[in-house]
Amino acid sequence: MLDNSPRAPNLPNAPGVGYKPQHFTDLRADPDPVRWIEVHAENYMGDGGRPLAQLRALTDQFALSVHGVGLSIGGEAPLDRDHLARLKTLVGWSNPASFSEHLAWSTHGAEFLNDLLPLPYTSETLQRVADHIDQVQTTLGRQMLLENPSSYLCFAESTWSETDFLAELVHRTGCGLLLDINNVFISATNLGLSAESYIEAFPLHAVGEIHVGGHDEDSDDHGSPLLIDSHGKPVVDPVWSLLAFTLAKTGPRPVLVEWDNDVPDWPVLRAEAERAALALAPVQ
Repeated sequence: MLDNSPRAPNLPNAPGVGYKPQHFTDLRADPDPVRWIEVHAENYMGDGGRPLAQLRALTDQFALSVHGVGLSIGGEAPLDRDHLARLKTLVGWSNPASFSEHLAWSTHGAEFLNDLLPLPYTSETLQRVADHIDQVQTTLGRQMLLENPSSYLCFAESTWSETDFLAELVHRTGCGLLLDINNVFISATNLGLSAESYIEAFPLHAVGEIHVGGHDEDSDDHGSPLLIDSHGKPVVDPVWSLLAFTLAKTGPRPVLVEWDNDVPDWPVLRAEAERAALALAPVQ
């Protein structure tokens, strides 16, 4: 469990956006209301070049969140030490206000799968994930946040609810949580659950960052709604409503707009950030 580890400055309780290089000039010139940015760690693990130069310039203007997608926190194998070492180097020089990863797995043996796959919520899985979180936090010398997944099925062998599983990880490791509101909405729709009940059961005291994003709509073989976490469209109104429901319980938190695929021009993404600012206004 993490004890007395150094803490970076907190992210501001304001809108942030997932940074994309095509927005560099516009973001520098016309950022309001964006106060912070988030980058995927694996895109910035090189030794130099334009990506790192741009990121260094942006960190002079914005708070930074580093979001990992490749650690495979839930994988059965030990964490990749080389990957963890590169992550430590990135976090060391960029000194982000937040580092986060996913409650998921993406490796099998020597193979890396280009997806974030779900886990059964068992006591065995809980211990493995807790051990991996401890290793990450010890290596980085800071707290990490863990993101709730988007779900498309339930495991028959699960003996913990997702919210209790996350709460126990917080208790055992001292990690924080990244609450992805779009993931909650997707999971609730796909599994026939109440998104509001999920939020009410979530360990909200541990939330250090909130995400919203877009998704694709489909249907399963039985004609029931099936939502896919695509990050390629505007945030839908029910997700904005769920964000407002959540913020009324948490108070102000950093809220990120994710848009990773079919990335729009800056004014479109900026308008999404303005909606996040409107959601935050009543609780500021």
